Order: sequence, then C-alpha cells, then structure tokens
Amino acid sequence: MSPDLWMLLAFAGLLIAGVPVAFSLGLAGAVGILAGLPPAMLATLGTNTYNSIAKYPLIAIPLFILTGLIFERSGVALRLVRFAQALIGPRHGGLALVAVLVCMIMGGMSGSGPADAAAVAMVMLPSMTKAGYPKPFSATLIAASASTAILIPPSVALILYSIVVPGVDLRALFAAGLFPGILAGLALLVPALLVSKRYGWEGGTPVEGAERLKVGETFKQALPALFAPVLILGGLRSGLFTPTEAAVVAVAYGVAIGLFVTREIGVRDLWRLFGEAAVISGVVMLIIALAGIFAWAGTMLGTFRDMAQWIIALTDNGVLLLILIMLAVLAAGMLLDAISIYLILMPILIPVMQHFEWNPVWFGILLAMNIAIGQFTPPVAVNLMVTTEVAKIRLEQTVGWALLFVVAMAGALALVAIFPEIALWLPRTLGYNVG
Repeated sequence: MSPDLWMLLAFAGLLIAGVPVAFSLGLAGAVGILAGLPPAMLATLGTNTYNSIAKYPLIAIPLFILTGLIFERSGVALRLVRFAQALIGPRHGGLALVAVLVCMIMGGMSGSGPADAAAVAMVMLPSMTKAGYPKPFSATLIAASASTAILIPPSVALILYSIVVPGVDLRALFAAGLFPGILAGLALLVPALLVSKRYGWEGGTPVEGAERLKVGETFKQALPALFAPVLILGGLRSGLFTPTEAAVVAVAYGVAIGLFVTREIGVRDLWRLFGEAAVISGVVMLIIALAGIFAWAGTMLGTFRDMAQWIIALTDNGVLLLILIMLAVLAAGMLLDAISIYLILMPILIPVMQHFEWNPVWFGILLAMNIAIGQFTPPVAVNLMVTTEVAKIRLEQTVGWALLFVVAMAGALALVAIFPEIALWLPRTLGYNVG
C-alpha cells in the first residue's frame, strides 16, 4: 500500500475513532512521513508546526475572536434587537426578520458564526418563544442566519483562505463576501416569512405615531454597534489600516464601547474575555499548526498532486466538476469546521481551480457559502449546537427546519455560481485585484 494511502487511511481512522481534528491531522502526517520518507524527516515536525502559524495575517484571527466576545458581552446584540423591533414593528414574521438582520450585523463585527449565534440566541429566543414561534424553528433560523458571518466581513474563514491560497487579496475577499452574504440572508428570510405567515406566528400593525419616537431612541442606542462594520470596512477601503490592523482597531473600539458606552463590562471582565479568546484562539491555532505537518507530508509524498489530477480526470466539464466539488465540500461541512476544511481540501483544490481557470476570489466565496450551509446542517452543526443548547431542545428536533433553510441558502449559492459578478462586482469597483 502506498505511503499517501497510509496517510489518508490514518487520518480517516483517527477521525472515526473520535480523535480531535488537530491531532488527527498531525498524527496522519507523521504516519505519511514514516511510510514514505526517511525516518530522519520526523525532525521536520517541529519546524513545520512552527512555520504553519508564523504568518503575520494570522494575528487577525484571535483579535477578531476577541472582538466578537467583547461585543457579545457588551449588550450590543440586545440594543440591535430593540432597534430592529422598533423599526419593523409587530407583524407576521417580524421577529424572524429581526433575527436575520441582527445576525447579519453581528456577523460584521465578530466574523464567527458560533459567536454570532450565541449572542443573538440569548436575546431573541425568549422573545420569539413568547410570540408563538416554536423553539426548533427559532433555533434553526438563528443558527442559519449566523452562518452568514463566514461571508460578511470581517470573516475568520476568509482570512484563512487568503493565507492558504497564494496571491489572493484579503480586501478583495472581504468586499466579495458582502453581497453574497446579504443574498444568503435574504434567501433565509423568504421561507421564514412565508412559514410565519402560514402558521400565524406573531401579527399586528406596522409601527406608527408615537412608536416613531421609540425608533429614534433605539437607533441612538444601537448606533455604536451599527458603526462598527463601517469603521472596519471604511478603514480598509481608505487604506487607513491593513486587515490585521483592522482587527486591532475593532478590539479597541469594542473595549471602548463596552467600558464607556454600554458600561456592561468592566476591567475585570476584560481579563476573563482575554482568557476566553485565548482558549478559542489556541484551538484554532493548534489545528492550523498540526495541519502544517499533514500539508507538508502530503506535498512531499505527492498525495495532493495525485488527488488533484484524479479529480481533473473525472470530467472535462468544468460546470459538472464544480457541482461535484460543491457537494463534497457540503458533505465535509456537515462533519468538520471551516478551518479544517480549508486546510485539508485547498492543497487539493488549488490545482483544480487553476486548471479550469476559476477566479480564486469567486471560488473562495463559493466555498465559504458552502461551508456556511454546513454550519447549520446536522449531524455536526456548530451553530445549531449553540442555539439548541440555549433553547434547551434536542438537535434532532431541528432537522426538518434545517433542511428548509439548506435549500434556501443553496439557491443563493447557485445564483453566485451562475452569476460570478454578484461576488466580483464590488471588489472590482473598489479597485482591488480579483485575479
């Protein structure tokens, strides 16, 4: 049996045995080295582990994770919900609309789906339950809406994609993700509103008269939160700071809002938040570090090259192959997290992308949309696990609603695949290099 096959079987076997993804990648890489390379090559394990994370753009990941935690604890989600509720008013599906909008805005701060889902679920689920929405529906809608955080900048997944794929401008990726992210949110909103109207969940009249004052008051309270995405994207567009520096600015802004505006966090709370961000970031960086062993072994053994050639040989039809790849990524997204998917699949998919001359920015957005679907698709749906835990329901109760929203977001994915300019128009207009 060939060394690369040994490596792949070891990786699959370790995952099936329940070994965490990070250690599965590292151990499988070591197996590949032992099976096909001189034993002395094991001395490269430390070097490859270090080289995988010794990259300046990766600094942005723990900082954006910290930003999400700070905004979550600062009462930002609650203020956004109040503003959206006052703006939309009582009507069929009103709270569903609020949930989607708030998730999208929060995604523009944290860049993390699970953090987005946790913050919004804590605020929205009690209100939606009181208004008559079933908990499984509410939990699934919030989980699906929070998945747009992987598209709407700043996105941790897109930061990693820009590192894994050489020559891709992160600013172009951020700009390219904006309209597909909004499209995905709208795609989720359509079935949510239709279902709400059909079952008569929540009804009433639009906001009028005296309620207008409430809109103004809640807008003032929500303004600091609404300004956060403007600050990050505006600074990037103006060239005032780089994406990594934008993460530092976002943290500083979040701390200022929490300490002096909402006043819902104190200095002692910051220390605890730093610790939580360090733990989450440590998990992410461990995956990236140990994946470096797997990537190096796969490259030296020719595993990724052979698999890429096998995929290319399947068909000369680029459209058909793109569909097959999207289905494979969707299946992977149902089992693995976004970071693991990028690190495992991109060494294989980059040669395929280059062979068919697919635009790397557009292809990256398609992958992100596909992974976003996986974040709320059982059996391993990270966003859904968060919201069902908050709702105190079983994951199995959400399967039917999850399938409905999967179909909706798949429609948005198909539109971006058929019309690449949905993703590429904005970065081109802003003058970024889209490849």
